[in-house]
Amino acid sequence: MSNWSFKRLWVAVYHKIVGEKATPEYIARGWALGIFCGCALPFGGQLAISIPLSFVCRASKVGATLGTFITNHFTIFFIYPLQCWVGNRILGGDLSLAMIRKTIAYALHERSWEAIRVVSGEIVRSFFCGGLLFALLLTPVTYYLVKWTVVRYQERMAPRIRLRMERRAKRGTKV
Repeated sequence: MSNWSFKRLWVAVYHKIVGEKATPEYIARGWALGIFCGCALPFGGQLAISIPLSFVCRASKVGATLGTFITNHFTIFFIYPLQCWVGNRILGGDLSLAMIRKTIAYALHERSWEAIRVVSGEIVRSFFCGGLLFALLLTPVTYYLVKWTVVRYQERMAPRIRLRMERRAKRGTKV
């Protein structure tokens, strides 16, 4: 990915974060929930959990959806092995990062019951343990970073919005 396309992607994500017409807390809750599900749950089941939870937690649906994309088709090859390795260390295991990568690659490539059997056990426990740790670390960071970003944006935009509303009021158009 070139720098230009990465910059465009970053700008698009920024505008998704700050462009939502809601309170900073609501937006931040959704993104934090999405990041939590993206770290703690396996790829594919994240949206099935994060979106219903966003209704229960009264959180941003956009944030809950896009936040899960911390793990995607490109990042899982880096995040999942690291997550499993960290979880394995916490559980007192001795799996190597190379062995974890090889096993995960096999499971992702094969997509069969045999692949699931191979991955089960120690790696699955390690995955959830490491994922929970990553989720517990990244969720509060995400919440406060998103909230801070939205507050800053809304403060910066408040005079412009007020001016636009005054102009519309003078013209007699709907606000």
